[in-house]
Amino acid sequence: MDTILEKARELGEAIQQSEEMKRYKAAELKQSQDEEAADLMREYNIRRINLARDMQNGKIERADAIKQNTLAFEEIVKKSETIREFVEAKKAFDTTIEHMNRLINYYITGQDPSCTHDCSTCGGCH
Repeated sequence: MDTILEKARELGEAIQQSEEMKRYKAAELKQSQDEEAADLMREYNIRRINLARDMQNGKIERADAIKQNTLAFEEIVKKSETIREFVEAKKAFDTTIEHMNRLINYYITGQDPSCTHDCSTCGGCH
């Protein structure tokens, strides 16, 4: 068990020192200090709350609320380089963590998470 915990600590430190994490933290700090980005995020959150309320009150269908929310978010990303940098950095970091989790899962279970067990979808693993 000590070996597992030591390796987990090492993995956490490696993640902390990764370029993806550094980029994500830098973008997060930059966004938190950008007043224009903060204003855009406040406006977006108000729109999101209003959409949720309208959906709960039956004024708008769920699919329409999701579409309008997505469009509103895309709008603020287009308006703010700072928000765009943050979104891109977060996406890159999340992708790295997702790949890491798949790899850990593979070594724990022996199953490739991308395997559909439908051999027509890949070159074959068995």
